[in-house]
Amino acid sequence: MANNPAGKVWFIGAGPGAADLITVRGAKAISEADIVVWARSLVSEEILGYASPDAEVVESTDIPLEGTAAVYRRAAREGLTVARIHSGDPAIFGAIMEQIERCEDLELDWEVVPGVSSFSAAAAAIGRELTIPEVSQSIILTRRASRTPMPRGQEIERFAAHGTTMAIFLSAARPRELQEELLSGGYPPHTPCAVVYRATWPDQKISRCRLEGLGDAIREMGVNRQAMILIGPGLDAYGRRSRLYDPEFSHMFRRGSSESIRDITEGIEAR
Repeated sequence: MANNPAGKVWFIGAGPGAADLITVRGAKAISEADIVVWARSLVSEEILGYASPDAEVVESTDIPLEGTAAVYRRAAREGLTVARIHSGDPAIFGAIMEQIERCEDLELDWEVVPGVSSFSAAAAAIGRELTIPEVSQSIILTRRASRTPMPRGQEIERFAAHGTTMAIFLSAARPRELQEELLSGGYPPHTPCAVVYRATWPDQKISRCRLEGLGDAIREMGVNRQAMILIGPGLDAYGRRSRLYDPEFSHMFRRGSSESIRDITEGIEAR
């Protein structure tokens, strides 16, 4: 990371939609910025409430990388601080590396502020944990191939063979093709799915279904973008208990003992 006192770019994850899901660090960085760059199509306008009244706001929906790079050149030249706001978490389909490269070419300091990803927001919206003991202990974050091709070996079918929880981004446009890929990859037809459109936004929609009806469910929702698709046996698994909170499970902060559980519960209830 460059160390140029003449300016800085903050790449900030705004979270999935709701303005109050941004981190404290992200809100602070926006409030101190001279220029705020954001995309109306992806980020809630309420996020701009964190910006200084004196800040210059650049709406970037129709601006290519070259236009954003021009803002960074100006920041380097004039010693300005830029808050580049991204939806969700910048590390996941955030297209930040190409921007970081431009900053480094300019010897312009930069820093990334993580944000709440839409897959986490979708799990919260349906009230489910995505890692269930003895059912699903891994999460695959991926997307279908589109105008951006998938690298060899990273196709939906390959990942479906793992049978664990999968969070599928940017893939609602061709839902029946997605359904077929998931089935041919190895998920059983009865595998539970959830589709969350614009998680945490005021117009959020949720649909639950089985994989065999996923294509129809997405079509009935009438969405083709900004939808997170969750799939995996853990989405309707119940009766599973974590070893971490088993009374007989010992770790560095607690000594396991089934005999002590009554004393522990009675002590807590008596408080």
